[in-house]
Amino acid sequence: QVQLVESGGGLVQAGGSLTLSCTASFPGIFFSIETMGWYRQASGNQLELVASITIGGSTTYTDSVKGRFAISRVNAKNTIYLQMNSLRTEDTAVYYCNVNYYRTPDHPDVSWGQGTQVTVSS
Repeated sequence: QVQLVESGGGLVQAGGSLTLSCTASFPGIFFSIETMGWYRQASGNQLELVASITIGGSTTYTDSVKGRFAISRVNAKNTIYLQMNSLRTEDTAVYYCNVNYYRTPDHPDVSWGQGTQVTVSS
């Protein structure tokens, strides 16, 4: 079972910054990691993609965070980071790390982290 360990959440004032990190641990042999990313879910809202990054470094962001958040990846460490700047109260949510990978060339799979709370105060 793939384990995702997240860190970096917390309480910050509006306009401040936080950096989230997520490391994937694979207990056995796997074929490849495709994408890693961050999703978030605010109270009463649906889960939404915040940002994702492919193994080649291509990134995707939801419109509301473009220009404020930056996702990066260290492939050798199976780790991604989410630098969040100019935080707004509407960024308050539980942030979940996600990894899409292949166990074998024919066996795609996905794993989720346990979530880390980000609270932005006004």
